[in-house]
Amino acid sequence: QVQLVESGGGLVQPGGSLRLSCAASGSILSINAMGWYRQAPGKQRELVATITRGGSTNYAGPVKGRCTISRDNAKNTVYLQMNSLKPEDTAVYYCNADIITGWGDRYTYWGQGTQVTVSS
Repeated sequence: QVQLVESGGGLVQPGGSLRLSCAASGSILSINAMGWYRQAPGKQRELVATITRGGSTNYAGPVKGRCTISRDNAKNTVYLQMNSLKPEDTAVYYCNADIITGWGDRYTYWGQGTQVTVSS
């Protein structure tokens, strides 16, 4: 059994910052790429950022320059530092991870999501 658990969401004023965390636990042999996605009401889920095991990153245009994705491989955890937040960043944020389990299977797992609301 593998789980991803996000934390760090909340209500923040425009221009503020939040740091999201996502910890993977369970029977994990290794984790390849990890990422953050978001889904606003009435919209499709979209990419925010991804990071490889080696630390190479990729960002969606709307967040480039305002967000930083990082990971701690020893803790099986990925982070998303979000700065200069805008109302349009309001969404449920999901993490995912490409995981090789202790049984040798490879799956993409998703967290349950954490709400980020940017409003004055």
